[in-house]
Amino acid sequence: MFQPRKLSIALCALFFTLSAQAGKLSIVIDDFGYRPVEENKVLQMPAAISVAVLPNAPHAREMATKAHQGGHEVLIHLPMAPLSKQPLEKDTLTPEMSSEEIARIIRDATVKVPFAVGLNNHMGSKMTSSLSGMQKVMQVLNQYNYYFLDSMTIGNSQSIPASQGTHVKVLKRRVFLDDSQNEASIREQFTRAVKLAQRDGYAIAIGHPHPTTVRVLQQMLPSLPGDITLVRPSQLLNEPLHQGSGLSHTTPTKPLPPKFSAPGVCKARKPLPPVPQRRAVDLVVESVSKSPLIKQLGSLF
Repeated sequence: MFQPRKLSIALCALFFTLSAQAGKLSIVIDDFGYRPVEENKVLQMPAAISVAVLPNAPHAREMATKAHQGGHEVLIHLPMAPLSKQPLEKDTLTPEMSSEEIARIIRDATVKVPFAVGLNNHMGSKMTSSLSGMQKVMQVLNQYNYYFLDSMTIGNSQSIPASQGTHVKVLKRRVFLDDSQNEASIREQFTRAVKLAQRDGYAIAIGHPHPTTVRVLQQMLPSLPGDITLVRPSQLLNEPLHQGSGLSHTTPTKPLPPKFSAPGVCKARKPLPPVPQRRAVDLVVESVSKSPLIKQLGSLF
């Protein structure tokens, strides 16, 4: 007799298999704390969208608290010195700062941005390219349970070498959504992030609470491909990339010709009898039930 329970197990296994193969896309919206109107629109998006809050922004605590209450992951968006000359946020980290000063700034930031589980850099091309400067940052972060999301504002960032010898885990941004405020450009960058996630297993995209960016996300998030799952950055801490974590595409190598060629197509001498539906389902269930995943699930329930 046909057993619905067996079919349920088979479908469950299929779901977990497809989920394991899905590309993971993480989107972080930086510069929170200055634009409550647009930021509140971001907080209406799926909870997997994460936010990075500037510690000294006028609405920092308010927006960090609202984001956390809405299920969004919160990061500290810590100002770090850029190579270019431009106005800086208060308490911007510089490579010349002492470990004590860096520790004070980060400690103050943890108070101003409650519920944070990670930290990423605001600007920072000068700071993140300094090994000694980032070593001081990582030594301080090692005292907290934070991961570090490198915004990759410069290609030779030292965040990963600087984290050696600490417990701090480092993630890297792959795509900036809105370097340009042009809507077509933001759509193009969003699509690029999706394709990178499909190709490499996951991708992290960073955007800002500009009206155009918010509008594009509102329009494109509901139509994500079925093989893409929105995740928080913390869900990627142990996730390996399929093809490395470089920011630029690598030139694919030419595949080697196969050393084996099949002798031909096997043809049955007479038509094969049809497989009964019940037997087909039983075969699928039998195969699935012997998989390590299902055995593990069985031990849990």
